[in-house]
Amino acid sequence: MATTTNSASSGGSDSALHRIVIVGGGAGGLELATRLGNTLGRRKQAAITLIEKTRTHVWKPKLHEIAAGSMDMSSHEVAYLAQSHWHHFRYRVGEMIGLDRERREVLVAPYVDDEGQEVTPQRVFGYDTLVIAVGSQSNDFGTPGVREHAMRLESAADALRFRSRMVNACIRGHAQSAALRPEQLQVAIIGAGATGVELAAELHRTTREVVAYGLDRVDADKDIRVMLIEAAPRVLPALPPRLSQATEDLLAKLGVKVYTDAKVAGVEATGVRLADGSMLPAELIVWAAGVKAPDFLKDIAGLETNRINQLVVKPTLQTTRDDDIFVIGDCAACAWPEANQGKGGFVPPRAQAAHQQASHMFKQIRRRRAGQPLRDYRYRDFGSLVSLGEYSTVGNMMGGLIGGSVMIEGLFARLMYVSLYKMHELALHGFPKVALETLARTITRRTEPHVKLH
Repeated sequence: MATTTNSASSGGSDSALHRIVIVGGGAGGLELATRLGNTLGRRKQAAITLIEKTRTHVWKPKLHEIAAGSMDMSSHEVAYLAQSHWHHFRYRVGEMIGLDRERREVLVAPYVDDEGQEVTPQRVFGYDTLVIAVGSQSNDFGTPGVREHAMRLESAADALRFRSRMVNACIRGHAQSAALRPEQLQVAIIGAGATGVELAAELHRTTREVVAYGLDRVDADKDIRVMLIEAAPRVLPALPPRLSQATEDLLAKLGVKVYTDAKVAGVEATGVRLADGSMLPAELIVWAAGVKAPDFLKDIAGLETNRINQLVVKPTLQTTRDDDIFVIGDCAACAWPEANQGKGGFVPPRAQAAHQQASHMFKQIRRRRAGQPLRDYRYRDFGSLVSLGEYSTVGNMMGGLIGGSVMIEGLFARLMYVSLYKMHELALHGFPKVALETLARTITRRTEPHVKLH
């Protein structure tokens, strides 16, 4: 296959500029590209290129809302091509599949549309500074049947696929004359981390709203069941026990059936098989357990990786074997000396970490261009927030803000959760646009169904 060489610049006049290539347009990558574009790109001091395999960006912590149907994706997604035009960087569609460190080139696979037609050929992009920000994906640990029968929430497409199947399942149950099969209208969520817990809470409300729109042959309380399956002894195992207990109590009030200490042995077309031999019938199965970096990163170009494919970085966020390559976000194995009561650990895969690293990386690039020494990144833990939809409790564990920890609930915690997303939007768009879009969403929500029905 022919390979097109790309200078990662905007034209001949940019060929002498410092070439900054960012791979991955998630929370960290897109924020970094936007900030660099608004400064170095706008002033023609560097050529910034963002490589991303999708056309639009959606904040990953919102995927459970899209999947449940409680959020209209079209009013929250960001078109990469438009963002790049407005903020003075280049967007190139494609998925990174290789790296040549000696030639300082990124290899990008051909982009093929839904009809199998090639849109762009295989290409290479040259760089002077490379930032890898490709995020993470779920880890099925080789569990039989997961790839064939379980859905994941790793992208907006995954969330839309789940929502469509959920609505179709409700309509199918309403229209059929035969009795519901054991697995029908049963949802099994494997993994009781933040994604699993938040999806379970949202589904409790949205499935009932779907049924309320005329599907009167389905009894939401009797026919629809949401199950949450966790191998650890409690839900939210990475968070303090008191937050886990408060969350589990609310899930119980919502009717969500929680199975803890439940190891999944396999996933089948009609349910989940546990290690003790029991079978949990389910029509819709979501795998939300485990996390790892994309498989293509494993030992890529001789760079150091860990057992979950993360690229190991120094405190400066540079890879341990190449100072021209930086890594941010979930795909970075970044040391966190203060974790575990000072015993050390790694920065957790959270949106706040990606946001902090993008801000730090912006300053690092400016120092690098100015010939100044780079500074170490220090993760600041502002706690963990778990949204339980529109119900009364949104649990939160605050850490670094107050030097200790305290659990907060209710409206204050909800406002803090919303503020995290607003910080991301502000980094991408600035205050005027965010204010206007927030107002527009508020008005639109009063004139449309509160759950997406298609």
